Amino acid sequence: MTPRLMSVHAHPDDESSKGAATLAHYAAGGAEVLVVTCTGGERGDVLNPALDRPEIRADIAAVRRREMAAAAEILGVRQQFLGFTDSGLPAAGEPLPAGCFALERTEVAAAALVALIREFRPHVIITYDESGGYPHPDHIKTHEVTVEAFDAAGDPHRYPEAGTAWRPLKLYYQAALSRKWFRALHEAMLHRGVPSLIGPVLDDWPDDAPELEVTTRVHCQEHFATRDRAALAHATQMGPDSPFFAHPREIEREVWPTEDYHLARSAVPTSIPEHDLFAGISSRSW
Repeated sequence: MTPRLMSVHAHPDDESSKGAATLAHYAAGGAEVLVVTCTGGERGDVLNPALDRPEIRADIAAVRRREMAAAAEILGVRQQFLGFTDSGLPAAGEPLPAGCFALERTEVAAAALVALIREFRPHVIITYDESGGYPHPDHIKTHEVTVEAFDAAGDPHRYPEAGTAWRPLKLYYQAALSRKWFRALHEAMLHRGVPSLIGPVLDDWPDDAPELEVTTRVHCQEHFATRDRAALAHATQMGPDSPFFAHPREIEREVWPTEDYHLARSAVPTSIPEHDLFAGISSRSW
């Protein structure tokens, strides 16, 4: 049997900018990996100026599905849309659009994810923390839905219409793009005389921004190039000039060769710090 990992995200491209090297690492090692994308990204902007054209904007839902399929193939993972509608990012004071994911009742959205968990039977699930990683309404809803589904999937009395109960063993939150990560890269670049664009990011970092405790560091630097190719597959969101590619990868591999996580739930004993998302899970669980 095979270890199974599920990573739950809000939009296409989120899986490639948050934890993609981890997914590629486990997929290359023989694990079954499923990316679940809660929405289609239909209200996302076209962030790559080279593709900001009327025909792209008019067909953005289909374009983003094609981009997602290409990224999944690069990472070597399976992918499935949960089927909800992107909420967009309303300006302060603007209402969320009717029918969007962020306005779905958590139980309704969780039922769809519970069914997928019971079908795929993951041992480990990854998603965002309570803040969503950043305060996008779809990221916050993704957290709420995933936690509800993680807790409910193993209980045959909850969501009985969603299939035979399956209990995932560990739930992790992404600790990607932390202040410590940005600072380490910025200081390493300056030390080597490499121009850094990270200074303004650190200057604008909110003093009250949450910092997750990192419990688990997955060494996956050999898959950073795969991560980058997957990110570029989301061409409407990232071009070669995107800030995502602004720091030299050789410096990143040297000073921060891991992708980092916070262990939020565990049904198995494990010792912190970890270096493996499957730590503590016996092969008998497969």
